[in-house]
Amino acid sequence: MATRALIRLPPVHALSAFESAARHASFAVAATELCITPSALSHRIRLLEDYTGERLFNRDGRAISLSGFGRRYLDVVRVALRTLTDFPLPHKKNISQPRVKITVPPTFTRCFLIPRLADFVREHPEIILEAFLSVPLYDLSLSETDLEVRFGTGEYQGEVAEKLFEEPVFAIASPRYLEQIGGLADPADLQRATLLRSPLEPWQPWFEAAGLDWPEPTTGFRVDDLGLLLEAVRHGNGVALTRKHFAQEAIAAGDVVQIFDVCLNTPSYAYYLVYEQQVLERPEVATFIAWLTANFKNIK
Repeated sequence: MATRALIRLPPVHALSAFESAARHASFAVAATELCITPSALSHRIRLLEDYTGERLFNRDGRAISLSGFGRRYLDVVRVALRTLTDFPLPHKKNISQPRVKITVPPTFTRCFLIPRLADFVREHPEIILEAFLSVPLYDLSLSETDLEVRFGTGEYQGEVAEKLFEEPVFAIASPRYLEQIGGLADPADLQRATLLRSPLEPWQPWFEAAGLDWPEPTTGFRVDDLGLLLEAVRHGNGVALTRKHFAQEAIAAGDVVQIFDVCLNTPSYAYYLVYEQQVLERPEVATFIAWLTANFKNIK
């Protein structure tokens, strides 16, 4: 028996973005209607254009108009969306609560957001918060979410970036590891140690603060998550850099100790709240941004 070829269908979220943008003749207005960012809407339009192989809109600066193909395709899309919308779903529950979508790094989520989240839910039970994890320094464009917490330099062109807080960077090791290598009396003794690495917490700025003219290490375990870096230290894999709020519980428990008095008070990277100005027009997003910045303004 012959096997039918798999039919690739266009994504529904891209079809709805196209229909809304065509109806309003504006990407910005369509983005507001769909409760997404303008960049996310543009991404969906490009996705549909890639699928069709045709340009859907003529763009003249910020002004847009349907192309010849776009006008013909719009009729088909509207029929398809109307068919899906009008189909009776007797058990479907309407979701009317406002929601905020935020992209956050995993360590920030574990150490900072989750411990404070109950306060936001208690103060604003009407708002649904949806969190999506991202990899710091790599996911650098707003797409499907309303705002992001980014661990980086704060230089994000065309987007609002508010520093949430800054904290000193220092070196840590486990007592077991220090015993194994005979202790570390001063920073120069690190030449006898295994230096654990992360692009999120480079060693070279700390070396300078410690008076060491050393290059960035190129060997040793490397990980792109600060929480996993701390775990590697706890299990005696070597010495790493960390920050106060990441390590304070492990230090209090005696699992790790700060070594040396050298602290990098103004590290290269910090946590920033990043969003596009338009999202402030949505009350639920503005409320969450205000709550987030207030909670981290005087973090200790």
